[in-house]
This record gives sequence, structure tokens and C-alpha cells, in this order.
Amino acid sequence: MCRNIKTLFNFEPPATEDEIHASALQFVRKLSGFNAPSKANEAAFELAVAEVSASARKLLTSLHTHAPARDREIEAEKARERSKARFG
Repeated sequence: MCRNIKTLFNFEPPATEDEIHASALQFVRKLSGFNAPSKANEAAFELAVAEVSASARKLLTSLHTHAPARDREIEAEKARERSKARFG
């Protein structure tokens, strides 16, 4: 899995449209191999990002859990600690 794509489900507050779009953009970049597509591929690239965003939004709104919502700041701190332990 692409390490830049973050978990968006079960957070308080819920994922924003910007977070969903950023995740979709990373996914499409990974699949296509393009960081920025050429003019010839730009329309297909942008359409794919829009479709993945819509699918992600649909998925996030349809998932259910009984687990308590995670706190973004606590999870970010855990990630920083893991990174520090891994990379020094």
C-alpha cells in the first residue's frame, strides 16, 4: 500500500473533502505512475481522481463500527513516534 495514503475512517471529526481528495490523488498517482500527467492524459487523470474520491466518500459513509472514534492528534503523535524509532 502507498504509505502516503492515510486511514480516513473512524476519526473525530470525520474526514474532510480535502482529505478524501488528497487520498484519491495519491492513489491515482500511484496507479498511473504520474506525479503530474501530460496534457494528453490530464482529463483522464482528473476524471480518475474524481471517481476515486466519489467511491471513497461512498465507502466512508457506508462503513459502521462500534469502536470509539480515534483522535487525530493522538494518532499523529503515534505516527511521529514510529517514524522517529524507525528513522532516528
